[in-house]
Amino acid sequence: MVKLESLKKSNQFVKVLKEKRFHSNYFSIFAAKNFYKPTFKNNLLISFVMKKKIGNAVKRNKIRRKLKAIVQKLLKKRGAINRDYTYIVFGKSNAYTKKHILLMSEMIEGFKKLGK
Repeated sequence: MVKLESLKKSNQFVKVLKEKRFHSNYFSIFAAKNFYKPTFKNNLLISFVMKKKIGNAVKRNKIRRKLKAIVQKLLKKRGAINRDYTYIVFGKSNAYTKKHILLMSEMIEGFKKLGK
């Protein structure tokens, strides 16, 4: 099973934010080739970030949980997410009210563009 491993240090975030990016109405995805090894070989380096401007903690955590669940589903599909990249996903407030199906189609499109 693939586990999600978060970025820890500020310089790691800065490095990823300078590389490839994909924006939608519900989230933004930033990607960079893996510049350091994950703890275990089959872990995916990905962080989920919400700005405080989005709303209270309940709303931010719900958006984060939705996006994480979609990434977990995509990891089960072969080739949907390229594990050679480190990702940062910025959630937006529009994702709070939208259905999983809509968010998943947007996320598939984003990971396809970034994985090339």
